[in-house]
Amino acid sequence: VQLQASGGGLVQPGGSLRLSCAASGRTFTNYGMGWFRQAPGKEREFVSAIIWSATYYSDSVKGRFIISKDDAKSTVYLQMNRLKPEDTAVYYCAGGPSRNFANTPRYASTYTDWGQGTLVTVSS
Repeated sequence: VQLQASGGGLVQPGGSLRLSCAASGRTFTNYGMGWFRQAPGKEREFVSAIIWSATYYSDSVKGRFIISKDDAKSTVYLQMNRLKPEDTAVYYCAGGPSRNFANTPRYASTYTDWGQGTLVTVSS
């Protein structure tokens, strides 16, 4: 499985970006997807996840970010609205078998496959 993230860039505070992550080599059947981010000098943190029709968000992005997927394209999206400077980070998409999501999608150990990351910078 290869995960290719894209869509990062520079955006002003209050603006929007949409990240995409295309999965090659498999479908989303029994496979969940998530987004994590890592800011400079900080640990990687959970952002959002989607498994079947269930979605999960961290408290810091709930109400601003929306995760969705297109099963036919094996692509997951992260629509990021009302961006803040503290959202600046490298964003990573990740995937894992659905059985791993029985515990929680918020742990990095849930995921077996990782993309290369895309940089999001929120600055005026």
